Amino acid sequence: MELTKSEMEIMDVLWESGQPLSRSDLLERSEEKTWKDSSVHILLNGLLQKGAIREAGLVKRSKTYGRVFSPTMSREEYFATTIFSHRHKPEIVGLFDALLRREDISQEDLQKIAGLVSQRTV
Repeated sequence: MELTKSEMEIMDVLWESGQPLSRSDLLERSEEKTWKDSSVHILLNGLLQKGAIREAGLVKRSKTYGRVFSPTMSREEYFATTIFSHRHKPEIVGLFDALLRREDISQEDLQKIAGLVSQRTV
């Protein structure tokens, strides 16, 4: 699944909130958006069709009810799936090697990764 820049902006707001959000919540929390407020319905419908978000219920606003939305996957899960959905898929060991050589990875991150790998052993 590939998301557009505008869809990613909405996903970032949803991921950072940690809770389902309504259309108006998204508009309030989208500070640096590249899309117009009137486009939010189109963007939400596109994200629903792609399976990136789901309807998570209804919330009462004044006298009406509105849908709230939540992501179907975490930010990390999204990026992991996009890496391997390209035609030119990276070799997984080489990808991990490149990620582990990054200077911004802390010792704590490396210890957590080592723990995850040891839990995953076959």
